[in-house]
Amino acid sequence: MNDPTQRISELRSEAEAAIAEAPDTAALEELRVRYLGRKAELPNLLRGVAELPPEQRGIVGRTANEARKGLEALVGDRVAALEAAELDARLAADRVDVTLPGAPPQPVGRHHLLSSTRREIEDVFLGLGFSVMEGPEVDLVHYNFDALNHAETHPARNRSDTFYVADEAVLRTHTSPMQVRAMELYPPPLYIIVPGRVYRRDSDATHTPQFHQVEGLAVDEDVTLADLKGTLLAFARAVFGDERDVRLRPHFFPFTEPSVEVDVSCFNCTGGFMRDGSRCPLCKGEGWIEILGAGEVDPNVFEYVREHGYDPDRIQGFAFGMGIERIAFLKHGVPDLRMFFENDLRFLEQFG
Repeated sequence: MNDPTQRISELRSEAEAAIAEAPDTAALEELRVRYLGRKAELPNLLRGVAELPPEQRGIVGRTANEARKGLEALVGDRVAALEAAELDARLAADRVDVTLPGAPPQPVGRHHLLSSTRREIEDVFLGLGFSVMEGPEVDLVHYNFDALNHAETHPARNRSDTFYVADEAVLRTHTSPMQVRAMELYPPPLYIIVPGRVYRRDSDATHTPQFHQVEGLAVDEDVTLADLKGTLLAFARAVFGDERDVRLRPHFFPFTEPSVEVDVSCFNCTGGFMRDGSRCPLCKGEGWIEILGAGEVDPNVFEYVREHGYDPDRIQGFAFGMGIERIAFLKHGVPDLRMFFENDLRFLEQFG
């Protein structure tokens, strides 16, 4: 063997050029066998080192080993590069445009019934000149009770009725705290509604620990109960139909004086009775359905924001609050309030 190191270098250069040009992994495997297989020339040169003169064994063995390891690494790198290129080609060929409709096409999504009812209420009051505001769901006792004229002994303050997160902070029991917050931010005149989640310790077919309310507040000069009734009449007719009427009944709320319960004429019957003469199951034969509470803002509430321009001797206002679930409950004949939160598609797909 005349200069084995020269032959090893030639084999290495030849193999490196062939490996670099291998078009696919199958061809690369053939080259691996040709240059590194058991019968290949380079491994045979390495195995024949023991037969060489002592002065050549070291350099030939080292050169052959380096060539073998270098070619094995080069084959590994080339395999990885070819596999990556093949994967990229498959991904490009199999790419799916996820923006295209499915097969078969899936139905378009829709708003939850509570979301659509909330938007409907907002649209009505926006058309009446009100603005929409939102407030914190965790609020101070000051805004939730104190500034709304709740007595220290009012039962709503009890931990059995209200979720306290700290001694002076609660999960709001109504969206009414935004009355005082809004008046601190904006001078009169002020016309706002405040939709949002509220929380109370109730759970049955007609009450849930979490539900949704819409608070309304109108403050200006010479705002009377007649203005309140006209506003709520427009709302009732927009939501429940043009033939509806409203009536006000005396009631009590800490932050309004006088306070009223507001009823809408039943849209399920005539005078409390069905066509077959039976009593209406919705209004229980009364001909009226309670929908919300309201009243003239108590002057004591204005005292908390007098310094912001709300002098109770000069201005007046009305406030009202309604449950979004109750409006949807009545309008769509939902038998159980808990159905709004159970995520049963058989129920949800009926509304869209």
